[in-house]
Amino acid sequence: MHFVTARELRNKTAQLWKRLAVENEMVVTVNGHPVALLTAVSEQNFEQMVRSLRRARALLAVSALQQASLKRGTANLSQKEIETEIQLSRRNRKR
Repeated sequence: MHFVTARELRNKTAQLWKRLAVENEMVVTVNGHPVALLTAVSEQNFEQMVRSLRRARALLAVSALQQASLKRGTANLSQKEIETEIQLSRRNRKR
């Protein structure tokens, strides 16, 4: 995967678009840290690519929630404990 700086993206945009068509993906960096992923799309696959990216983000979010649950010790709650938490949350929201 090719890494480009934000400055390169700004100064050499036309060259990078051509390269993106060949490489399909590039990572944009700022101060050496990745900040964006450029991915090639076409009119034919645009909608599918957007759906796929959204699905991947959702999976990452679920994974993060699962990891947080393990850290908090709430990964093994019983159904009754879960329902109690939901009821408490709903009561607090009404206030």
